Amino acid sequence: MNIGIVGCGLIGKKRAKSIPSTHTIAGVCDVQEERAKELAWMTGCRFVTNDYRKLLEMPGLDLVIVSTLNNMLAPITLYAVERGIHVIVEKPGGISSRELLPIMETAEKNHVIVKVGFNHRYHPAMLKAKEIMEREETGEVMFIRGRYGHGGRVGYDREWRADASVSGGGETIDQGVHLIDLARWYMGEFEEVSGFAATYFWDMPVDDNGFISLRKKDGRAAWLQVSCTEWKNMFSLEIYCKNAKLAIEGLGGSYGVEKLYHYQMLPQMGPPDTVIYEYPRGDKSWELEFKEVEEAIEAGRNLKMGDIRDAFEALKIVEQIYRQEKTE
Repeated sequence: MNIGIVGCGLIGKKRAKSIPSTHTIAGVCDVQEERAKELAWMTGCRFVTNDYRKLLEMPGLDLVIVSTLNNMLAPITLYAVERGIHVIVEKPGGISSRELLPIMETAEKNHVIVKVGFNHRYHPAMLKAKEIMEREETGEVMFIRGRYGHGGRVGYDREWRADASVSGGGETIDQGVHLIDLARWYMGEFEEVSGFAATYFWDMPVDDNGFISLRKKDGRAAWLQVSCTEWKNMFSLEIYCKNAKLAIEGLGGSYGVEKLYHYQMLPQMGPPDTVIYEYPRGDKSWELEFKEVEEAIEAGRNLKMGDIRDAFEALKIVEQIYRQEKTE
């Protein structure tokens, strides 16, 4: 495939590294042209621009990776799918669910794939947990408890994430969409959304903490918290099933070694059988996510997971939390 990259910052570079050498990076784009030139040099790409339209109007472009600030994700994605170009767009896919509606309609009409960067699904512990659950030995999921947080950095409240017109909101839309997406992946759709977003520490008009409660019609639930006042980066996702508990912690790097704890209930109950899986070899989720897109395009099939509709559903939940905060 001939691939373009719009947005050549940290995430754009990570996406570039995830592309197998069998494909060609045909063009790169960034509003800061020096960043585009740097990525072009790293990848051997010869076409550099600061105008995404010029990149997307290149003849023969098959796929574009969109890794810009949040407010440009949806407009660039729509411009691509209108031209029949497949897209990998970073989460949250846009700053509102409304922005994603024309993308979904046009992508379906033009038979193109739009993959949203929910790369957490492709972390080894997440995939292993899903595999164990599909064996049915764990029983039905009763509830999920998830926590995800980081501590920001000096000046964090003056960065683009603190400007709602650019980011769409604070921590709830930033890391919150990852936990929401994982909860939906493991449990399915939720009918009731409640919670609130708050600003406790950072001097910014968006939230630095989000508290999210999701309930299904039968009462089963997910309780999620995201924070950028965590100070020590952490990730924890606990899946409580009728016959087992699956606990995931760490994401590698500053979040600690990624691990999955499988606690399997015994017929006589008491202390469970325990198996611990450790994944110390780094994050391969970006490569696995690209492979899913690659295989779907090659086979002419839909994505197995993490498409534009998943982003749409996650953003609707984020919006409900923000609306509830405004009405209280």
